Amino acid sequence: MEGANGERQIKFRPREFRGSRFRCLLATSLPPPKFVEWMNSLIRPFAGVSEQDRHMPEGLCSPEEARLGETSKFLDADRRKVLTDWWLAVPESANTPNWDLVSTCKVGGSEGLILLEAKAHSGELKSDDSCGATEPKNRKRISQAIEEANKALGNGWLLGADRCYQISNRFAWGWKVASLGVPVVLVYLGFLNAVELPQPFHDHAAWERRLREYADGCVPKDAWNSKLMVGATPLIPLICSADVNVVAS
Repeated sequence: MEGANGERQIKFRPREFRGSRFRCLLATSLPPPKFVEWMNSLIRPFAGVSEQDRHMPEGLCSPEEARLGETSKFLDADRRKVLTDWWLAVPESANTPNWDLVSTCKVGGSEGLILLEAKAHSGELKSDDSCGATEPKNRKRISQAIEEANKALGNGWLLGADRCYQISNRFAWGWKVASLGVPVVLVYLGFLNAVELPQPFHDHAAWERRLREYADGCVPKDAWNSKLMVGATPLIPLICSADVNVVAS
């Protein structure tokens, strides 16, 4: 929005200065070389980014998150339409999922995408979460989309719209984008030492243990930190952690 003098103003809600949202904005506010170094520390050796890659959000001054069905800087118009139609029967007044961080990257020399979901405390992982779509046709379409991903991914996958919905929709979207010929690195990132929050993760082991506990029963244990093939296109789910905090001098 614009202020009284015509300058652009950005408004944040108080909760956006806590947890994973705040830390994603801090990380993407780093100078480009530092941001690239940070991203590569998460995704190597599976993929790589450079200063020429595009990402969202772009720090505290450009905090908008990407929706792959709508945001034009990551996928072409045809793929965006395929994704929207796959996920929504009635797109008006409905959204495709927001991603905490999206970046272009190289995967084995091919143009790919990093799709990142971040958590900063244990309470953000709720096994009883379910799809919140209020339009019945959209809820049905979303359930069908997740089931399609389930069947394609094969034995051991039990993604669903009524249990572990968030991780289910993340894997379903990762699979669908890969099915369109775009390599995907699906990063589950645990921000460490978010001490302003209850039940923070103090080390990588605690984060990985909690994530695996949450995902048990819907994501096979051996799917993590490996290369899944969707036809000839890789889908690479990674468990990563990072300590991104403001340090008082």
